[in-house]
Amino acid sequence: MASTPTGSATASSSYAAAGVDTAAGDLAVELMKSAVSATHSANVLGGVGGFAGLFDVSFLKQFEKPLLATSTDGVGTKVAIAQALDKHDTIGQDLVGMVVDDIVVVGARPLFMTDYIACGKVVPSRIADIVKGIALACSATGTALVGGETAEHPGLLGPDDYDVAGAAVGAVEASAQLGPHLVQDGDVVLALASSGLHSNGFSLVRHILRSADLGYTDTNTDLGGAIGEALLEPTRLYTTPLLRVLDAAAAGSDVAAGSDVPAGSVHALSHVTGGGIAANLARVLPIGSWVEVDRSTWSPLPVFRVLSDIAGSTLESSEGTWNLGIGMIAVVSASSVAAVSALLEADGIATWPVGTVSTAVRDLTGFEQGAKGVDGGAVRLVGSYRP
Repeated sequence: MASTPTGSATASSSYAAAGVDTAAGDLAVELMKSAVSATHSANVLGGVGGFAGLFDVSFLKQFEKPLLATSTDGVGTKVAIAQALDKHDTIGQDLVGMVVDDIVVVGARPLFMTDYIACGKVVPSRIADIVKGIALACSATGTALVGGETAEHPGLLGPDDYDVAGAAVGAVEASAQLGPHLVQDGDVVLALASSGLHSNGFSLVRHILRSADLGYTDTNTDLGGAIGEALLEPTRLYTTPLLRVLDAAAAGSDVAAGSDVPAGSVHALSHVTGGGIAANLARVLPIGSWVEVDRSTWSPLPVFRVLSDIAGSTLESSEGTWNLGIGMIAVVSASSVAAVSALLEADGIATWPVGTVSTAVRDLTGFEQGAKGVDGGAVRLVGSYRP
């Protein structure tokens, strides 16, 4: 008979007594395994369950100067609404949107991602729902989900509480990197429609509803049903459509490719997350440039209007918090607007011009100038929103 290390049974019992269920964790892994494996290509080595995810990057030898891009983020307090409604299959897409769509902003193609879930108690079906959502979104963006961690924190988090975070890595040829260095006077600022709130500003959302004594299951006619359901609308994923545009622009330099998108059409991208439209756009503009974003070019989605009405405030007052209907911005050459828009709209993403980059000297009082530690361009919103 094999010997049992002294104290092992006691240690196991003590861990269970402390509220950590390792068996539940193992079951959660089994439930999510097929969804995670579906994101794997031949570049992923070792499958699910290793101490570290392995990804073959031999193809980078073909690059003249490969750059790795990395991003990390979470979903924020939107998870509180998922927990309140016991609906956990959309939070994963929110996580991937927040992380992977930051990778494409620099022109990089995402390669792989890892996730981290901290919870008060491992409920296998709940964890599996979260990870399946992550895996589906990873598949939609061409990103391999190569690993993750689920940590049970009894006493620190309640039994139904959890938080999710993730990190991703992508790659781009140095000569294909997007950013302020490419932006020119006369470039057009193209808005890409959001699906809703995405995953930013939910602390304000929860404050507004709490102050109005409204619950997530309360209904609102303008939202077409329960408030919470509208709030959980998943973050739109922009990576694959944008990569199609970037690939078409790269092919545009090859006459034989027959691309309708001129070479080098896209100069910069901005993911509209925390801080709103002006702050995030300013980060990808060169110092000395400015843009006036015309509010009259779009009508913010009903969810923004409903929340503003409940709060008794204006849409303008939330511009530093919510995306107000613009989830991503592309700064493109004026001659390529129609071609870029056509490709994006073929993928179901509505687009419209909201402004033009200028380098003319002017008084920039009232403009947002740079953000999040970046000394960038200057942006302000002008005019009034369409009804």
